[in-house]
Amino acid sequence: MELSNLVVLIRSGGEVASGVAHKLARAHFRVCMTEVSQPLAVSRGVAFSEAIYDGEKEVEGVVARHVESTIEIAEVWRANKLPIMVDPEASLKDILNPQVLIDAIMAKRNLGTRSGDAPLVIGLGPGFQAGKDVDMVVETNNSQSLGRVILKGGAEENTAVPIAARGLTFKRVLHSPVEGLFLTEKGIGEQVAAGEVVASVAGQPVKAKIAGVVRALLRSGIEVDKGTKLGEIEPSRGKEVGYSIRPRVRTIAGGVLEAILMHLNV
Repeated sequence: MELSNLVVLIRSGGEVASGVAHKLARAHFRVCMTEVSQPLAVSRGVAFSEAIYDGEKEVEGVVARHVESTIEIAEVWRANKLPIMVDPEASLKDILNPQVLIDAIMAKRNLGTRSGDAPLVIGLGPGFQAGKDVDMVVETNNSQSLGRVILKGGAEENTAVPIAARGLTFKRVLHSPVEGLFLTEKGIGEQVAAGEVVASVAGQPVKAKIAGVVRALLRSGIEVDKGTKLGEIEPSRGKEVGYSIRPRVRTIAGGVLEAILMHLNV
């Protein structure tokens, strides 16, 4: 099979899923993505799920377009763009018959993906068992095994520790202090000072613990639960950090590409 004709269906349009989609699209696979009706990505600068709200979303030169029917998918591919459709159950698999299905929801558990959904089924991160509910698992934990293709068993357990930036982990991340409506006037790429109010939830202020750039931030106007991740502050002065695919995500995407080529070249 010509690789340019190989159809890949990716469940999710979040940050990791988008990094995978970006690499596979640049490798000339026919990539299609599915999402929920109200995506909650915080790394919106590099998440194709933003196309669900805005119609289109560009990430490092690759553009995703929101489609509302399967008829539009081939047209979007002809335009060298990625179709993304609201389809939480990934029922598109029964229409597109993809050669590869990737569960990139990053829910830390399997939400319904099964081996047999496609000739090759790949699960990202914990919650999947290679050789049982999926064919292969790609490691997503930020460890020495990051990006490793697992043929039997599962990925490492989630550590719940945020990715370090200049030695900072938990201080970089913004969480909701209460349940309620999330509102912000800040944008990704904006500079903030330590102690500055970045957003509010149900009227309660959410302050940056460190100075830096807003790398990730939930879309304003979303109802959130207490403890929900709202965003990240990067201890940097470069606006571009919010719009660049992270090295960790590129490594995961490389693992996915390796898994696909392993399957095809057996």
